Amino acid sequence: MTLPVAILAGGLATRLGSVTEKLPKALIDVAGKPFVVHQLEVLRAHGVHRVVMCVAHLDHQIQAVLGDGAAFGLDIAYSHDGDTLLGTGGALRRALPLLGDAFLTLYGDSYLACDYEGIAGEFLASGKAALMTVYKNDGQYDASNVDFRDGTLLRYDKTDKTGAMTHIDWGLGAFRASAFSGYPLAERLDLATVYQDLLARGEVLGYEVTERFYEIGSFAGLEETRALLASKETS
Repeated sequence: MTLPVAILAGGLATRLGSVTEKLPKALIDVAGKPFVVHQLEVLRAHGVHRVVMCVAHLDHQIQAVLGDGAAFGLDIAYSHDGDTLLGTGGALRRALPLLGDAFLTLYGDSYLACDYEGIAGEFLASGKAALMTVYKNDGQYDASNVDFRDGTLLRYDKTDKTGAMTHIDWGLGAFRASAFSGYPLAERLDLATVYQDLLARGEVLGYEVTERFYEIGSFAGLEETRALLASKETS
């Protein structure tokens, strides 16, 4: 049994323009299913039982489709940002009562096939406050933002990038609830800030994966992911 998983699905998805004006990104059709259903299927296949959807934009639509998760063999709960978008870190901060002491998290636009149970085990054994999965990207799929060398996460910055950053934040993380202590409950907070604050204290474990990530946050990424998942559905 692995840790509960928080899916960050509250963003406005502005890069997809009119596609997400009346439809949340999580419900975009990908190979005949809402994208979030593909995410849930992967999680269930890897031993996950509890999922917390961190939602905001058109959240009622997501809840109407997923319900309590029974149809997917999962227990699904919902954490709502409220009237003000809280950002990725703020959304997790609000969801802590539903997540418990330790949990995994992934972005609502990422399709990540990996050993979730194994990663959760590495995180818990490390004693660290957080884990970040990283992939040697070399700028191929998106701008690299992580300096990861000799198994150690040295630097993470999405805005101030250096030539030593050959890796990228792959999209799956793990946290102790204590990682969010000290941040105001109802204020906007970027998850990158939490990672950077923890990294400065030596509290982030870097975990390298070897399979590329897929995402639907951009039109190019959406088409790639559609092709991938269509091939899986027919194989």
